[in-house]
Amino acid sequence: MSSRILIPKICTFCKTPFIAKTTVTKFCSHNCSRKAWKENNRNKKIISSQTEEYEKSVGIDYKEIQAKEFLSIKETCLLLGISRMSLHRYIKNKLIISTALQGRVIIQKKSIIKLLK
Repeated sequence: MSSRILIPKICTFCKTPFIAKTTVTKFCSHNCSRKAWKENNRNKKIISSQTEEYEKSVGIDYKEIQAKEFLSIKETCLLLGISRMSLHRYIKNKLIISTALQGRVIIQKKSIIKLLK
């Protein structure tokens, strides 16, 4: 079955107008599609390498942090991207609820999610 629909669109890669024959077409040509795919893969590799380098320098895996229910001060700071002083300020102002357990301060992930909402 063929469709006789002609939809005017703009290519998401080169930003030139073209006539699409289907509703899901994003690119004006195969060449633009290939270049966009290549650029997307390149950006993914760059982001993953930057994340790996950061995790190696910090020494903590983000996936491991996200899987935990209770976090330490350091892990919470890394997850939120804030300093220890800012986190202690949030705890003092009762924006984040913390608990002392055997001399260590732990923070429940639910309180962090509430803060972000």
